[in-house]
Amino acid sequence: MTVALWRVRVGDRARLARGDSEDGPAELLDPGLSVTGLLTDPASPLATLGDLPASGPVPDGATVLVPVERQPVWAAGVTFPRSRQARKEEAVDGGDVYDRVYDAARPELFFKAEPAAVVGPDEPVGIRRDSTWDVPEPEVAILADPDGRARALLLGNDMSSRSIEGDNPLYLPQAKVYDRSCALGPCLVPVEAAPEWAQLRVALTITRGGVAVYDDAMDLSTMRRDPAELLAWLFGANSFPDGVVLLTGTSLVPPSDLTLAPDDVVTIRAHGLGTLRNPVVAVGATVS
Repeated sequence: MTVALWRVRVGDRARLARGDSEDGPAELLDPGLSVTGLLTDPASPLATLGDLPASGPVPDGATVLVPVERQPVWAAGVTFPRSRQARKEEAVDGGDVYDRVYDAARPELFFKAEPAAVVGPDEPVGIRRDSTWDVPEPEVAILADPDGRARALLLGNDMSSRSIEGDNPLYLPQAKVYDRSCALGPCLVPVEAAPEWAQLRVALTITRGGVAVYDDAMDLSTMRRDPAELLAWLFGANSFPDGVVLLTGTSLVPPSDLTLAPDDVVTIRAHGLGTLRNPVVAVGATVS
């Protein structure tokens, strides 16, 4: 059993709950508690979820919400061999820039989403209508406190337009930052309770009409960067008074003949961190 922190909607109010990362939220916590409050408390109560005051069972009909509140989302790119290969495959100019960033001391870090733009479990993720090649990027994310310390792990989906970034690396913000381009969930697993980083294995399944069109998994031990290294670079010249979420990069990229379509379902899972499932919708407009 991996005790995790969940956010749920009960009636018209968001509440925190604890429960197993696989089985879902079971016990409502004190209504005065918040993710931001726990994250910014010097006493580090995220490490002792079992000691937090509870107020009863999670009622039937409660909706699981995105597990963060006021934390912006950043992301790291080209941190796995498969990611480097995929970026080079899509680049019209051969993609030598991705080789350079993969081997460089400084990692690629970019802003991904404002807190209000993040979607949670079972909410639709988006593909741009002005893109022709779109994929999910399954990642393990780190929730860090204002001092840059990793406090919890969660799953993330860094939706990406390969056709837009492939045209020119300077189009990265348009390929990565748009409506419904980031999903997080299903819960927060304190680092003290989470599996060791090198033992984590992330799986991605894409289903279309109920049939799997992609299904693969990869160990995080193949990651080029150390999570603590990524956080150190992120906090090197940025301040996050409410904490921050950092997506650490994807080890899985579907083949070049596969692109997402509306009504597909993306499922990301990792033992000990749970399952993040989202349907796909088209967003935006085609600009001529």
